[in-house]
Amino acid sequence: MQIIRLTSLLVLLLIITSSGKKVLPSQPNLIVFIADDVSWDDFGCYGNPYVNTPNIDKLAANGLKFNNFYLTASSCSPSRNSIMTGRYPHNTGAPELHQQPPDHLLSFAEVLKDNGYYSVQAGKFHMGPYARRGFDLTYDDRKSFGDGGELQWVKSISERPKDRPFFMWFAAIDAHRSWGPNDFSGTHPPKSILPPFYLDSGQQTKEDLAKYYDEIYRFDHYIGEVVAELKAQKALDNTVIMIMADNGRPFPHSKTRVNDRGMKTPFIVHWPDAIKKMPDCNSLVSAIDIAPTILQLAGIRAPQQFQGTSFESLITEPTKEFRSYVFAEHNWHDYEAHERMARFKDFMYIRNSRPNLPLMGPADAVGSPSHQDLVTLKNNGQLSEIQADIFAVPRAYEELFDCENDPEQLLNLASKPEYKEKLEELRNVLDTWIEETNDNVPEHLTPDWYTHKPGYEKTEQHGIRGDTPGTDKATTTTESGPF
Repeated sequence: MQIIRLTSLLVLLLIITSSGKKVLPSQPNLIVFIADDVSWDDFGCYGNPYVNTPNIDKLAANGLKFNNFYLTASSCSPSRNSIMTGRYPHNTGAPELHQQPPDHLLSFAEVLKDNGYYSVQAGKFHMGPYARRGFDLTYDDRKSFGDGGELQWVKSISERPKDRPFFMWFAAIDAHRSWGPNDFSGTHPPKSILPPFYLDSGQQTKEDLAKYYDEIYRFDHYIGEVVAELKAQKALDNTVIMIMADNGRPFPHSKTRVNDRGMKTPFIVHWPDAIKKMPDCNSLVSAIDIAPTILQLAGIRAPQQFQGTSFESLITEPTKEFRSYVFAEHNWHDYEAHERMARFKDFMYIRNSRPNLPLMGPADAVGSPSHQDLVTLKNNGQLSEIQADIFAVPRAYEELFDCENDPEQLLNLASKPEYKEKLEELRNVLDTWIEETNDNVPEHLTPDWYTHKPGYEKTEQHGIRGDTPGTDKATTTTESGPF
């Protein structure tokens, strides 16, 4: 009988090990590199021919690149809090810029720390007191972390305790405006840059983009420095490196928008012990999925608070299907706003509850040279239809885009009779998400704090907060809507 049981166990083990399912290493080290204001296609590995990102490109070539990874907000603090809590912005209690979630929320960093991980935050923080509980050490002041936010990264790796797994939240300020001089200034000649079609192609915009690319290059450089230190410590192979951004580039048509230019992020996973060269992952993934994934990789049960779902299976099988839907929101960021987006495999649906307002982007984009070039074109009657979009009022209450045939989301199909059934279907999906996650549209939203003029010119309503999106149950619900 004992021999039979042993034989059965051996057969079971053989089935498991021969099934093709790779067993991942336990308790890896974890690093999240998060850029500030960088769009998904502004790394070389995502097809940008003008920017220098050799270190990121190398990590992507030897790791796993995600092509449909979506943030939940194209706005700094709402996006970062969403990532940290694994919750949608209106479910964090801090859906607007500069708000802080309540103390009862957990960050995944705190869960890691409570389970033996040594954790360090170095660079831009912009989250709140609840998140500080998750770190043994924080470097979050400009004097300590430098102009780009990266000065303490290598130090954090070199001075860590060597007898514990570690988690590092390395948060750059690069490439947030305003551009300052740095060691990489001038590395992207403006004359060699062709601006995207929704911006002007003049010299001023080219110089604006060149300075932006210089800061991305600095972000890339310090990632390379961290990788070199990990190699020197022989710690690279069992370190999971994730590279991403918190929202779109600080240019017109991008930051704060709920389309791909604002809401889609680059996302790269590098982990030599588990990932060799992998095919790209084209599955839909949401930023709320990062928290449960990291905890699963660390062998830790995720708390019920998280609305996201672990995408650990995609790390070994990147061609698998994952989500059917991702959702995102645009709430106040300098200007009054309330938009909701649902992205599907082939379609994107957007609902704008403030169609009477323009979508020029945040105040830093409005004050940019690139925006001023568009204003000049507007005054001269020379704007293309897509360039003119940021000035358009009134706007459509609903937008529907065929992402397979219109990947730039340029042609609104919501009014076309042949798309009536698809429009109704996607309305219902978004309505279900709104109901299940306790979202709402407050009557009195936070108003514009600035005029649409350069220089952060304040309105009479500056400093006045309206009602925050999300019902009374929003911060306690664990429902996540359609998956």
